[in-house]
Amino acid sequence: MGRINVHEFVSLDGVFENPGWTAEFGFTEGMGRAIAGFTAGSAAILLGRRTFEMFAPAWSTRSVEDDPGVPFFNDSPKYVVSSTLTSADAWQNSTVLGGYDPEALRKLKDDVAGDLYISGSGTLVRALLADGLVDELHLLVYPVVLGAGARLFPDGAPRTSLRLAAHEAFENGVLHLTYAPAA
Repeated sequence: MGRINVHEFVSLDGVFENPGWTAEFGFTEGMGRAIAGFTAGSAAILLGRRTFEMFAPAWSTRSVEDDPGVPFFNDSPKYVVSSTLTSADAWQNSTVLGGYDPEALRKLKDDVAGDLYISGSGTLVRALLADGLVDELHLLVYPVVLGAGARLFPDGAPRTSLRLAAHEAFENGVLHLTYAPAA
């Protein structure tokens, strides 16, 4: 059985949308190792529609010279959870699964020979957490309060208990916090 591992860039106040604001902090070697570590066991990528539509044009045109993560993002099978998207042809190896269905995602988790990696996809991540389908939540927390923007956990989100599984601090002030289900 595979695992679902989520990765998010977040500000201190929980903003995760359009992480262009992270650029001012740079990207350290340690951060690269951390991301490589939690993508290494991943056999596929799971995305919500909005993140897919943002990632497809960004990653599909990059080369490994631009970013060492390109082979993972472009070559891995990608599964898109969407009730409105009818085609995922914009990015190689992509398949639309249909609308959110926790049972179908449990089956996908069982069927994929390895882990499923998620980045962004806030609506999907919140649903997966509520249904107990997230195995690890990797937050790269940046030392900035943005004051506005979509939050990973907005007001009204259901209470979700997690346990801290690991933590790491980088020289640019970013913290890598790994959470797992509390139970």
